[in-house]
Amino acid sequence: MATTFVDRVVLHVAAGSGGHGVASVHREKFKPLGGPDGGNGGKGGSVILVADPQITTLLDYHHSPHRKAPNGKPGAGDERNGADGEDLILPVPEGTMVKDARGDVLADLVGPGQEYVVAAGGRGGLGNKALASPRRKAPGFALLGEPGDEREVVLELKTLADVALIGFPSAGKSSLVSVLSAAKPKIADYPFTTLVPNLGVVTAGSERFTIADVPGLIPGASQGKGLGLEFLRHVERCSVLVHVIDCATLEPGRDPMSDLDAIEHELSEYVADDTLGGKPLSERTRIVVLNKADVPEALDLAEMVKPDLEARGLEVFIVSAVAHRGLRELTFALARHVREARAEIESAVAIAPRIVLRPKAVDESGFRVRVEHTADGDVFRVIGERPTRWVRQTDFSNDEAVGYLADRLNRLGVEDELFKAGAVPGSTVLIGPEDNSVVFDWEPTMQAGAEMLGRRGTDLRLEDTHRPTRAEKRDQFHGRKDAQREAREELAAERKAGLWTDRDPVEVDAQIDASDGDD
Repeated sequence: MATTFVDRVVLHVAAGSGGHGVASVHREKFKPLGGPDGGNGGKGGSVILVADPQITTLLDYHHSPHRKAPNGKPGAGDERNGADGEDLILPVPEGTMVKDARGDVLADLVGPGQEYVVAAGGRGGLGNKALASPRRKAPGFALLGEPGDEREVVLELKTLADVALIGFPSAGKSSLVSVLSAAKPKIADYPFTTLVPNLGVVTAGSERFTIADVPGLIPGASQGKGLGLEFLRHVERCSVLVHVIDCATLEPGRDPMSDLDAIEHELSEYVADDTLGGKPLSERTRIVVLNKADVPEALDLAEMVKPDLEARGLEVFIVSAVAHRGLRELTFALARHVREARAEIESAVAIAPRIVLRPKAVDESGFRVRVEHTADGDVFRVIGERPTRWVRQTDFSNDEAVGYLADRLNRLGVEDELFKAGAVPGSTVLIGPEDNSVVFDWEPTMQAGAEMLGRRGTDLRLEDTHRPTRAEKRDQFHGRKDAQREAREELAAERKAGLWTDRDPVEVDAQIDASDGDD
């Protein structure tokens, strides 16, 4: 039989990458170098989960667990920005809980239209038009687009209902839902007829509430026996639990008291999700329904055990789904308990302290340097959102882009922190996530002589506007003549001492004059 109901899937999502910026120069007739005009890349599409009341199962994601949003388009010349990638909207049923691979809850989508961005699209890279500044008038590079997020999440569907019917298989839960509401679950005379939770809407006077028929439980359900472990999660959101007990069963060793004790034990053993904020299952409002009272022997047994159950403090109803006996009293009792549970929840929300979170902006998160001891020596890892993002955006095949990255890291203070951490020239520096880091052989900025270059794009030698005076020119001229005379006198002394050379004296004098002209 084909599966039509799925309440747990592992979903692999990938957001779109941002488009690359472009380096372009505006060109037109009589204006061949009109300045940079490269456009920015578009943002990658995000993957968004949205709660949709029309969706009741996670079956689509069971068959197609890999989903990817489109990438952003690259920029172009003439200041044309790339188009953004379209967001990928994934509808999920109401009551879907989103968890990461470790089991931590990321989102709980319980209301229609609630959404959660499970994977954010990558930023588009800046073109050289956006990178131009008074100090860098014509950048010859652009930034690359960032890759989109890739995640593996677990989607768990936990039914949204006020009342849950629980009990052994073939206790008559589906029949009870069919007569209390307009739901039409499958009903048959064999165990485990119900394989998926069935929801129905019940009206009792002015009250309306939802009721869920949970597949049958057996001893050991909290440890995975039968279908109980798969569907006990569907009662976690229910405020009222109704024990439906079959008083007409012919199985040996079973009676209403033992059935109740067995199911109560499974409820106490099941560990509900703390993130739902509800009570443990064993502490919630419970009602006992002694079903199949249309059978004479079952009616006698129900009337016999009712006082014992009431002595435990339980509210007990003797009903028959077939004969429609006791349904009105049961319906209004459920409505009363649901109303009280809703009021308790509203009051708890009203008095709950308001917690205001003020997280740091991503761009203010800073960075830190961590020293890692490896077999090849110490490795220095730079951890931070901005350094990681800047490295992802850098085109390492462009020397100017690499220099721009070095300037940004230096202004951020990365070089100073590396010095403090004990890094020396040639040390291995890693920037980026541990599974995909960029490796650098660190060469710190040289101070001796580097200050003569000034800031990038300038040269202090070209900014010297001093013009020598006549006296300074006269002193320079006489200095050169004195140097020539001293050189000739030194050469003549060597000749008198017998230190002859093969070179022609006229050639030597010419070389002296030429070298003097180069000063």
